[in-house]
Amino acid sequence: MSVGLPRSHARRAAVQALYHGLVNEQSALSKDTLDFVTAENSDKMDKKYFALLVDGVSKEIVQLDEQLTYAVDRSLSAIDPVESSVLRLAVYEFIHCPEVPYRVVLNEAVELAKAFGGEKGHKYVNGVLDKMGSKLRPAEYQTAKSKQAKK
Repeated sequence: MSVGLPRSHARRAAVQALYHGLVNEQSALSKDTLDFVTAENSDKMDKKYFALLVDGVSKEIVQLDEQLTYAVDRSLSAIDPVESSVLRLAVYEFIHCPEVPYRVVLNEAVELAKAFGGEKGHKYVNGVLDKMGSKLRPAEYQTAKSKQAKK
């Protein structure tokens, strides 16, 4: 993850809020969750982007989960809460933030999974998002794959 970038900090805090809400069975938008998450990151992050991500994922969780069924190999409830929070956030960005390049979404998600997830969680996140990228951002996905093949 790019240290010091306000959107990276916003994603980091958003994953924490989504995770906190998920494991505490409350909204990621609750005051307790938002206060808990923003205390550590508030001076470093893009607050508008953080709010967009947490609000967007929270309101569209059903649709995001439906999209994810395309690429996951089990029910989302069987996926580690950290990884599912990262996946939902990334799929939200794929769909609603076209100005953020495919590779940025993928790389940031993998770094978040490395930072917060299980030992091999980042590999799972990478595989799922690679499939999701081919579905949700096919032109960018093909460009990225062809550049990677030329290396």
